[in-house]
Amino acid sequence: MHTKSNAVTLLSLAAVAALTLVGCSSGGSGGGSTDSGDKGSAASSSLPTGDEISTTADESLTKLLPEDIVKAGVINIAVDIPFPPMAMYDKDNREIGFDPELGRLIGQKLGIDVSLNKQAFDSVIPSLQANKNDIIMSGMNDTPERQKTLSFVDYTHGGFAIAVKKGNPDKITTQEDLCGKTVSVQKATVQGELLRAMDCDVNVMELPSDLDAQTALRAGKSQAYTADAVVAEYVVATTEDGDAFEIVRDPKNPAGFNPVYSGIGVLKSDTELVEAVRQALQALIEEGTYTKVLERNGIEAYAVDSAEINQGSDAS
Repeated sequence: MHTKSNAVTLLSLAAVAALTLVGCSSGGSGGGSTDSGDKGSAASSSLPTGDEISTTADESLTKLLPEDIVKAGVINIAVDIPFPPMAMYDKDNREIGFDPELGRLIGQKLGIDVSLNKQAFDSVIPSLQANKNDIIMSGMNDTPERQKTLSFVDYTHGGFAIAVKKGNPDKITTQEDLCGKTVSVQKATVQGELLRAMDCDVNVMELPSDLDAQTALRAGKSQAYTADAVVAEYVVATTEDGDAFEIVRDPKNPAGFNPVYSGIGVLKSDTELVEAVRQALQALIEEGTYTKVLERNGIEAYAVDSAEINQGSDAS
């Protein structure tokens, strides 16, 4: 995948200075996770602001759906929950956050029901291969390795961030300072690959869920935690009202650089479904509902201008 020099670069913060996180305080995200136990133990939930966005069906797009999806009457979506602000539960155990809300919008635009199916991140691709789900909406980075199996309809563009305990006791100020440290990450994410590709030894602690990776940092089992910038910023802003963690701001790159694309994953062989999803997302972008759901979840800094396929590359 990425070269070692690219790996170090990609761990830099991307567009985090531009990100503004807003939201009203709420109780736990609810719904109990089989991956990480009590979700409230690591981060308080900050729910999206305002009413959930809706749209109307476009019959011309409905006609793009493959026959097996039409026959089933539903698009099954694999989503890793909790993974705020991309996906979480509200007090009524309803799936909210960018991925569930955008998934419902895509279903509305295509004129078909969607089923949001909780799936551990490291099993989302196998769930498509086993015909359990049709698409993945789980903040998944679009990478050349994953493109061997999936086609991505890219929906955000951002980078990675490093979080440490409040006060930064281990004095981590750059990516290179992770050398010799234990860094917690969610299993099967690109961050783990990038850390292992650095020009030094980093003890990569891969854990089943992103919440587990946060909890490891909080418990002192790791000295840093890495995630997509949008997720890391959310975690830092909401955990203990912002008093538990802080983001490492690299002084050489205060605004971040080299972001990567993330998107909706569909098996490469499902070309009709790929195009139906792409055109539905494009319609949502053009009508402004895509922007509204980004804003509702506080991640408008990571918007894409149009719905494109497989923009992830080694140069990202």
